[in-house]
Amino acid sequence: MKRVVITGAGTINALGHSVSETLEAMREGRCGIGALEFRDVERLSISIGGQVKGFEAEAQFNRQQMALYDRFTQFTLFAAREAITQSGLEFIGELAAKAGVVLGTAGGGVSTWDDNYRAVYEEGKNRVHPFVVPKLMNNAAASHVSMEYNLKGPSFTVSTACASSNHAMAQAFQMVRSGMTPAMVTGGSESMLCFGGVKAWEGLRVMSKDACRPFSANRNGMVQGEGAGIFVFEEMEHAKKRGAEILAEVIGFAMSSDAADIVMPSKQGAARAISGAIADARINPEEVGYINAHGTGTAANDKTECSAVADALGPHADRVMISSTKSMHGHLIGGTGAVELLACIMALRDGIVAPTIGYEEPDPECALDVVPNEAREASVEVALSNAFAFGGLNAVMALRKV
Repeated sequence: MKRVVITGAGTINALGHSVSETLEAMREGRCGIGALEFRDVERLSISIGGQVKGFEAEAQFNRQQMALYDRFTQFTLFAAREAITQSGLEFIGELAAKAGVVLGTAGGGVSTWDDNYRAVYEEGKNRVHPFVVPKLMNNAAASHVSMEYNLKGPSFTVSTACASSNHAMAQAFQMVRSGMTPAMVTGGSESMLCFGGVKAWEGLRVMSKDACRPFSANRNGMVQGEGAGIFVFEEMEHAKKRGAEILAEVIGFAMSSDAADIVMPSKQGAARAISGAIADARINPEEVGYINAHGTGTAANDKTECSAVADALGPHADRVMISSTKSMHGHLIGGTGAVELLACIMALRDGIVAPTIGYEEPDPECALDVVPNEAREASVEVALSNAFAFGGLNAVMALRKV
């Protein structure tokens, strides 16, 4: 099997419009969650989120592109530009024929759905724009990235709720590892922060009205975010031959299904995914130094995840650092694992572990080292990134310092 490394990273999210801005905010423990700003927000009971502010799409894309790009696609292309530029790859010739793009999203063009339902049902219009379907489809972002960068290999979208990005990156990882392709563009994006998107989530009664406090005893729910995280996964020797900068090595991955409940998580399913990623990476549990937790800030998720980590890592669970950056950027649903992978890379490359901010009260059912409120300097050789989705779909990635 080939070894797989990350040679490019890009992002836009509530913490910043680039990787450097995002990592600086994570190091500072800065919160990107604030008051939501969009039409009819006053009709919502939830008025906070990790919204991307200051992004002017019209400055990035021309009029024709704007007619085709939902906000989640805009975020994807913006982040892909940073990632592919950093990688230094040019997709021409044989590389273009083999390289592709696999992205994750849960909702796809939610803003487009929302705008056009409003036009038809509220405003009484009888026609919508002819590009509504290609704009809202879940594979729109992957298709536009493939067209923008001449990626003619395997290209598709994975939609598995909150695990979408991790599942997508796993497919890219496996394709490069198998030798199918020397490079893949991968990650995920989401933009559900519109009236209809938030109103639907309100119905679940899992949202906080004031803050995201993962693992804290007084946590009261999740907070939605939006944005994208995009990466270039590349075969190690291919990257070395061209002198590329290597950010981290992807060494393992595992998936599992709870097969239990559509919304309530299972400790057993999560633990099997964690143990499976460790086994696939051919490492011992004691080698894991940091886990970027799914850590949504809901009572059920946090205690289930901590219990799963304890089961999978055994006595080492008390020594591993585990934090949730959702406390800072919110829960990007299908795009969340991609943004959270940046925290893993920061821990491996820079020796800085992002904190779980908003932590106020210890919870006996979350009695692990959750890196409360302040970033920590530490030497980390191996990191895991957890993603556990509605539907009981679990996806865990393992990365190593290079």
